[in-house]
Amino acid sequence: MNGSFSVTVDLEDWYHIPSVCGSPYAIYRDVNEFFEKWGGKYDFLTEPTKKVLDLLDEFNVTATFFVVADTVEHYPGLVESIVERGHELACHGLSHACKIDPETKKQLMSKDEFEKRTLLAKKILEKISGEKIVGYRAPNALVGGWMLDSLERVGFKYDSSVSLNSLYNKTDSALRTVSSIPYYPVENGLETGIDRNFIEFPWPYYQNVLKIPSCGGPILRFLGASLVLNGLIQSLKRGHTIFYFHPLDISCAKFPSIGNQRPFYWCLKGKLVEKRIRYILKKLEDIDKICLRDYPGV
Repeated sequence: MNGSFSVTVDLEDWYHIPSVCGSPYAIYRDVNEFFEKWGGKYDFLTEPTKKVLDLLDEFNVTATFFVVADTVEHYPGLVESIVERGHELACHGLSHACKIDPETKKQLMSKDEFEKRTLLAKKILEKISGEKIVGYRAPNALVGGWMLDSLERVGFKYDSSVSLNSLYNKTDSALRTVSSIPYYPVENGLETGIDRNFIEFPWPYYQNVLKIPSCGGPILRFLGASLVLNGLIQSLKRGHTIFYFHPLDISCAKFPSIGNQRPFYWCLKGKLVEKRIRYILKKLEDIDKICLRDYPGV
């Protein structure tokens, strides 16, 4: 295989998903409104995150954690524990709000607002990590080309949000020139360009007749480990690729049953998914693994 491999973890809780907060169809306008109105238990994140950290130690993996910055306030000590274990912190937004509409892909906030919110998130995470935060992943993988220009402008070096596949497109681009290997995006777009001080790390896919997403996360939960592993292996033959999951994916707790349009989103998780993650990491244990910050050119 030609590529190295990055294990990435999206640190967010159950209420951060778009059916609950931060999307045009969410129950709550944003996380602030959620905390104003929610009276029940909210922390379903701490316990599985500790399990993830132990799992990564077990496999001797240093991962990149894409962290929703408001977790620093609501989960004291949790993000600090990730830094203490030597993992990279990267940004997953201030509160996991969608930046483009899931249906129309139109902007949901101005560039100025996006830059202001994202720079605040960056500073919050830098205060915790003691290092520059250089990586970003768009909440819900909803990304527009205009966002990358803003990210570069406020000091980021890379993004990892683009998922080329034949089943869905969460971007504002046709992605005609994109594969699964890292590339320099054109200005104000997501297609491949020439040398630039900013890199996109797209997600892996398995190509047969169709391109099937094989990145992890919900795909791992619903379509299983074999498809994800085969897609990762195929993508590694093209070059560097990434794998991702959420701590919530391995949680055995029952989450609150609220949310619009996604009633079965968490129906598969827990020990079954933990077993799938272990299977994939075991099968790829001989592949070189690096944090995204350590990729050449970042």
